[in-house]
Amino acid sequence: MHTSSSTLGDVTDTLSRLLDDVRPMGVVVESARLASPWQVRCPNGAALTVVTMIHGSAVLTVDGRPPLSLTPGAVAIIVGPFPYELSDSADGVLVTGAYDVHSGVCDRVLKGLPPVLLVESGAEVGSVVAMLSHELDGGRAGRTALLDRLLDLVLLTALREWLDRPDSGAPPWYSAQKDPAVGAALALIHAEPARRWTVEELARAAAMSRAAFSRRFRDLVGEPPMAYLTCWRLCLAADLLRQTDDTLATVARKVGYANAFALSAAFTRFYGVRPGEYRTAA
Repeated sequence: MHTSSSTLGDVTDTLSRLLDDVRPMGVVVESARLASPWQVRCPNGAALTVVTMIHGSAVLTVDGRPPLSLTPGAVAIIVGPFPYELSDSADGVLVTGAYDVHSGVCDRVLKGLPPVLLVESGAEVGSVVAMLSHELDGGRAGRTALLDRLLDLVLLTALREWLDRPDSGAPPWYSAQKDPAVGAALALIHAEPARRWTVEELARAAAMSRAAFSRRFRDLVGEPPMAYLTCWRLCLAADLLRQTDDTLATVARKVGYANAFALSAAFTRFYGVRPGEYRTAA
């Protein structure tokens, strides 16, 4: 029997729900065998970029920031459309992946991350990069599709390793999901965004008083429970407008608004454009 890892009862793994929605669109995997000395300049423009050295090392400079050493198997994640440069004096094999992210939920997840994350080769990320390297050296059927999926795995594994560092300065949404009380509330919100949640209900699920829960939620997440719920619903609405042909009334029902008018008013306040304008521009 198949069991989902992101069920309602799994309150300790809110990250799974978040990362499930960070499936970028339009991933492009590129590899290059570079003869020494070499230098690569990338104007970028992608919302998210993954860089790893399969063989050899490199010096990575992102948007004029202090250079970083990219050793074999290490992974750099560039968050935002920043130009970057790679160079080294020895031969190497470079793999990059550019992600064109068009998602309100993705924006919610990526907000608060620094412009560049560096994860040294370790047990988890190193093994995934090794799988990527193996597939690059082969010529079997399905190679392109598998490379895309392996790069997704490199991205998610490296992101999780970085977020789990005690000194990473992870954004509030990640740290909060580890808290038994607030994590339980976040799991409920993500599992049933259309439900008519109240602070009292969420506090009961967290086994706390309303006042204590509200304070703890604000302290850990950085905003009140209802403000977080509103933002989450509107991010989901933005994705439905981009990715489906659902009517505004259907979108409203799916994300917890009474009708299209109520969603339109909240959406316009939040995004600065009407839902129809947002859909047309997508």
